[in-house]
Amino acid sequence: MMHSSLIGAVLYAKDLPRLAEFYRAVAGLQVQTMQEGFAVLGLPPPQLVIVRIPKRMAETITIEAPPERREDTPIKLVFAVPDIVAARKGAAERNGEINPVEREWEFGGAKVCDGHDPEGNVFQLRCAS
Repeated sequence: MMHSSLIGAVLYAKDLPRLAEFYRAVAGLQVQTMQEGFAVLGLPPPQLVIVRIPKRMAETITIEAPPERREDTPIKLVFAVPDIVAARKGAAERNGEINPVEREWEFGGAKVCDGHDPEGNVFQLRCAS
């Protein structure tokens, strides 16, 4: 019997391989499955599933360079990482961004900082202080 709990999240992507590589490098999630239409990252539970947006829909979406943050969504993914500084560097190398150290804060005994991926999806990183 499965107990009630959050076991994962789904993120839709225009460029599936790019986002899978981004979250592998920045959040340290291992790629478990990479197929034409989706990728599964992380060890269960929880897992992040990245789903390719259908081509007809993807053609109507423009990703700015650098990407514009899409902050008008009610959901933000949160990842535990061992080092926000290293994650910040990895994000910058992969066309994403994590806010500068001046914008970090403390929450629940952890250092916290927001950022966005190469498609503008906002996420949060937490690191033990």
